[in-house]
Amino acid sequence: MQAFLHGMILAMGLILPLGVQNLFVFTQGATQLTFLRALPVVITASLCDTLLIVLAVQGVSLFIASFAWIKILLLMIGVGFLAYMGWLTWNSAMAGNDAGTGKELGVKQQIVFAVTVSLLNPHAVLDTIGVIGTSAIHYAGNEKIVFTMACILVSWCWFFFLAVIGWTVGKRKSFIQLFGYINKVSAIFMWLSAVYMMYYNVL
Repeated sequence: MQAFLHGMILAMGLILPLGVQNLFVFTQGATQLTFLRALPVVITASLCDTLLIVLAVQGVSLFIASFAWIKILLLMIGVGFLAYMGWLTWNSAMAGNDAGTGKELGVKQQIVFAVTVSLLNPHAVLDTIGVIGTSAIHYAGNEKIVFTMACILVSWCWFFFLAVIGWTVGKRKSFIQLFGYINKVSAIFMWLSAVYMMYYNVL
C-alpha cells in the first residue's frame, strides 16, 4: 500500500503541472468533433509516459542519459518540433476564432506530435529519471511492480481526464468564440517552452 501511494503522489507531482504535453492533450480534446477522435493523442501520450516510467524504474534511462550526444539530439529534435507545432497552432488561430474553421489534426499528426512532446523533451525525461527512477530504488519485487503500476495508472487517468474536460468545455459556445485566442496563447507557450529547453540544457 505504501508503494502504491508513493507512486501515485510522485506521478501526480510530475504530470499535473501545466506543460506542453498536458496542453496538447487538452487542446485535442477541445478541437476534435468527437471524443473518439481525441483518443489517439490520449493513448499515445499515455504509452509514452508508460515507456519512460518503465525505463526509469528499470534503470535503463540512466544509461541512456549518460550519453551527451543523445541528450543533444533529443534537444534539437524537441525544439524543432515545438517551434513547428507553435507555428501550426498560431496559423490555426489566425484562420478564425471559431474552432470549427480550423483544421483538426489527423491521427498521424496527433501521434507524431504527442510522441514529440512526450519523449523529445530532455527536461521531462530527466525529471522522470530523477524522481521516479531514484525512488524506485527503494523497492524490490512486488513492491516495485506496485509502485510502477501506480505511476502508470495516474498517467493514463490524467490524460483521459484532460481530454474529457477539453471535449466538454470545447463544445460550449463561449469557449468556441475564444478558441482563436487560446490557440495563440498555446502557440506562444510552445515557443517559450522551446526557448526554455534550449536555455536549461545549453546554458
